Amino acid sequence: FSGVLAEDVLLALLELQEELAATTAWAPGSGRNVSLQDVCYAPLNPAEPRVGDCAVSSVTQYFQNNRSRLALSAWQPDGKNPGTVDWHDHLIYCV
Repeated sequence: FSGVLAEDVLLALLELQEELAATTAWAPGSGRNVSLQDVCYAPLNPAEPRVGDCAVSSVTQYFQNNRSRLALSAWQPDGKNPGTVDWHDHLIYCV
């Protein structure tokens, strides 16, 4: 995998998403700071969404937007091709 699907790019994307999720802005009309949870689409918790409830359309969603899950690897003792599986295999399986 290279380009957009390189591990360093995915990690940078996760970092950017975390920064955006923590961003607030002053809304003069409301007289308060607003954040992502004030404007996001949260179909599973529309009444009182938290940032984790916001729908995210990103390749990192295959790893639940979690860098620890992106870093996971495991030994796969398949009879034909035993070996270590990691985020590459997970992404191929999902798509």
